[in-house]
Amino acid sequence: MKFTAQQIADILEGEIEGNPNEEVSKLSKIEEGENGSLTFLSNPKYNPYLYTTNASIAIVDKTFVPEKEISTTLIKVDNAYKSFSKLLEFYNEVKNNKQGREAPHFISDSAKIGENEYIGAFSYIGENVSIGNNVKIYPNTYIGDNATIGDDCVIFSGVKIYSETQIGNQCKIHSGCIIGSDGFGFAPNEQGQFKAVPQIGNVIIEDHVDIGSGSTIDRATLGSTIIRQGVKLDNQIQIAHNVEVGKNTVIAAQTGVAGSTKIGENCMIGGQVGIVGHLTIGNGVKIQAQSGITKNLKNNDVVQGTPAFGYTDFNKSYVYFRNLPKIAASVSNIEKELNTQKQK
Repeated sequence: MKFTAQQIADILEGEIEGNPNEEVSKLSKIEEGENGSLTFLSNPKYNPYLYTTNASIAIVDKTFVPEKEISTTLIKVDNAYKSFSKLLEFYNEVKNNKQGREAPHFISDSAKIGENEYIGAFSYIGENVSIGNNVKIYPNTYIGDNATIGDDCVIFSGVKIYSETQIGNQCKIHSGCIIGSDGFGFAPNEQGQFKAVPQIGNVIIEDHVDIGSGSTIDRATLGSTIIRQGVKLDNQIQIAHNVEVGKNTVIAAQTGVAGSTKIGENCMIGGQVGIVGHLTIGNGVKIQAQSGITKNLKNNDVVQGTPAFGYTDFNKSYVYFRNLPKIAASVSNIEKELNTQKQK
């Protein structure tokens, strides 16, 4: 996919200095620029690279004044960083603007699919599935019976969406996610064997939710596992049955949330956090990476450690922990002195 300097300038409402017909087909860092690539300069620290880069086109601020000759075609804009981000969004939209239905695929006769859809090869869409407009379903995706997907969603390759799952509008689910598999519900019988408790609930994902690759969200035993509007989940996250994650909460990779825990709105949860079941996490809570949460947290708590406690207290305690060998040696010396005095 190639773009000329003129096309890019039109998108960004920028001014060209150089060849308007210069073409680019890839992006690069300014210090690694190659012929045929587009780069940008927003940090003055990187100004020297503009004179040596091999990038064909560079986006710069209108205030930039070169100190010597530049071979690269410049596109001058009000804010180079924001303009480059805008261009990335445009490029991503163009790149992912797939439409139509690839073969082979299976779509149940009772399924309803909106307009401007993309159905990738080897996808399976079950009975009574409802899919909105402008939805893109990439190859090797499974969508179970009675599932619903709203408008403008993107379901990447290899996603498995079990029956009864409800997904809102403008959601993005990355490759390898499994939505709606059974919750971890087992009960021992008289012989001490664990028998599965039927998981007959579902998963509800509201609007504007992003779910990273390889994450799993279990269906509820009864009722629903709920991911509220605006939630962002990183890769390889486990959300257990009957969990609720509040609006605009973000959770980093490899975090696990056990069953029936309720997480509030606008929380920030670091990577590799473990949260036990049946807890209530308040709104605005911040949990540092690798923490273990074993009790309820109030609104706006900031915690760290396992078991987690106040972030400030944790840092103070950590200073003592690092000095434990010295402290132990001092205590040992004091004990020796006391024993010597007693012997006298």
